Amino acid sequence: METSAQNTADISHLVTQYKAVPGGLLPLLHAIQAELGYVPDTTVPAIATGLNLSRAEVHGVISFYHDFKTHPVGQHTVQICRSEACQSMGSRQLEAHAKALLGIDYHETTEDGAITLEPVYCLGNCACSPSVRINNDIYARVDAERFDDLMADIKAPVGEPK
Repeated sequence: METSAQNTADISHLVTQYKAVPGGLLPLLHAIQAELGYVPDTTVPAIATGLNLSRAEVHGVISFYHDFKTHPVGQHTVQICRSEACQSMGSRQLEAHAKALLGIDYHETTEDGAITLEPVYCLGNCACSPSVRINNDIYARVDAERFDDLMADIKAPVGEPK
């Protein structure tokens, strides 16, 4: 996916802002993701040049941290915990149900662009397994029925009762 001229200008401005900041790469990547919703691969050369880093260093940081996305994601990110505690309480069954309901696999986005499904490896909510995070909200003891309700809630048009 190509970066638009406006996005290129925005990225250049952000690189200028962060190039003098010690350890500015992480804050810069977060700023780009906040601006665009992801960190396009096409931005790596400009980031590397601006911060006097190699492209490999920039790519290495982006690929190391799972929160950085290199492609557009849905309006909502749904993460299902895959830690041992959640697995022992049914997250594998929940995972299969979610994939079937949404018609997508992990790291994919629904056709309407509403939901991206991601695995996560601990939400720190082990006593209330299985857990799901939708955007920044964590939900405990999620079974198939509760998952369906949560998906209906985020798909409901604004102003409509849920």
